[in-house]
Amino acid sequence: MKLRRAHWLKLIVGTSLTVGLVRTLLVGSCIIPFSGMENSLYKGEGVLVDKWSYGLRLPFPSWTGYHRIAPRPVRKGDIVLFNNPGGSVQDIRLENRPVFISRCVGVAGDTLLLNRDWRPVGTSPGSPDSKALYAYPSGQEDLVQALMETVGITDNPLVDYTSDGHYIRSFSRYEYYLLTQKAEGRVGFFPLDQQHPDTRPFVVPRRGVPVKVYPWNAILLCNTIVHHEGRAASLKGDTLLVDGKAVSEYRFGKDYYWMSSNDPVNLHDSRLFGLVPEDHLIGKAWRIWWTSRKGRFFQRVE
Repeated sequence: MKLRRAHWLKLIVGTSLTVGLVRTLLVGSCIIPFSGMENSLYKGEGVLVDKWSYGLRLPFPSWTGYHRIAPRPVRKGDIVLFNNPGGSVQDIRLENRPVFISRCVGVAGDTLLLNRDWRPVGTSPGSPDSKALYAYPSGQEDLVQALMETVGITDNPLVDYTSDGHYIRSFSRYEYYLLTQKAEGRVGFFPLDQQHPDTRPFVVPRRGVPVKVYPWNAILLCNTIVHHEGRAASLKGDTLLVDGKAVSEYRFGKDYYWMSSNDPVNLHDSRLFGLVPEDHLIGKAWRIWWTSRKGRFFQRVE
């Protein structure tokens, strides 16, 4: 009896150690906490994360320093798991911060066009599930409702109204395609970004490359320098001060990334928490291990 108990104890301990090593060194897991990545990933789905996709980040970086084995670059369009880089969690150790999952639409060195809401425009991350805002005349609401029901678009409330009374909803490119095919010209859809051409260029910081300071990027650059570069920075009007000295450009010590949710209405992306530094990256979303939706089990995340 004692031998049998010892055998089972060794088996349990060995299995626990193996699972722990796999989760630490090979594959992680997360549950999608919000709806911003629909229709690529749905709230409540479980996702496996490849920790070697960008090189393995060694455990406990806040204690031992940031190190990564066999580092590889993030590619635009990747759905990435990373620790929350926001200013409100700076007093929490890096490895203990909440995790977010979003699509990378800007890698280090890219120049993005950001609109007044800090959402990239003209960016194609390579997924038909990425959403955009579309407006249409309010008098066509009943027809739009009927069309959405016909093509199976559910849980898609109105987002807002334009100044001239048009209704606004967010649709993926595929959803928009289905709707316009069914509408056969009966609905006057138009992309909202075309109505708001006021955009500014924003350079995603790359290690060692100076980024010029402008009024529209000064606040974001200042916050990034304070929280992730470890230097004292502040603003005096539109002037950026670093260590008390005015600067017209800043040379960053890390690579950074701009993350975006699929849905422009959902703010769980860089519009909320700013740039994501390289040391916050955990890995690339790989496969779905839990879902309540038919046909999605172990589907590759794209």
